[in-house]
Amino acid sequence: MHHRYLLALFLMCLFSASTILADGGPTPSAPGASIGFANLEDGDTVPPGYTVRFSISGMGVAPAGSNIPNTGHFHLLIDLDALPPLDQPLPANEHIVHFGKGQTETTLDLPEGAHRLQLMLADYAHVPHDPPVMSDVITIQIVADAPPPAD
Repeated sequence: MHHRYLLALFLMCLFSASTILADGGPTPSAPGASIGFANLEDGDTVPPGYTVRFSISGMGVAPAGSNIPNTGHFHLLIDLDALPPLDQPLPANEHIVHFGKGQTETTLDLPEGAHRLQLMLADYAHVPHDPPVMSDVITIQIVADAPPPAD
């Protein structure tokens, strides 16, 4: 009886490990980790080509492919109607911009008008952490002759 129990436990572990390896799966985030926009707030008006900086607390930044505990890389979510699945790699498209080299700032190349922005941290495989580390959604205005917000 004892051997059957050990064999069943071993097979369960083996199946679970192969499932995790095949599906990726969320990497744990550090307790209390947070991200946000360092120089942009909800309601700001900025000119086209404004350089926005990202902030992070409680975790570190590492390029995609670097499987280092308590790190990730930024993704900028632009004008999304709904979040993508949080247990799968984030797609790269005009609404989800990857910063897989570990970048912590970008120039906003958006048309004039209102835009909803949110930051999300993801692991080495572009999968959001568990629990997800996301900023609040902010709405900004891009206006051609707007002065940049004060830092």
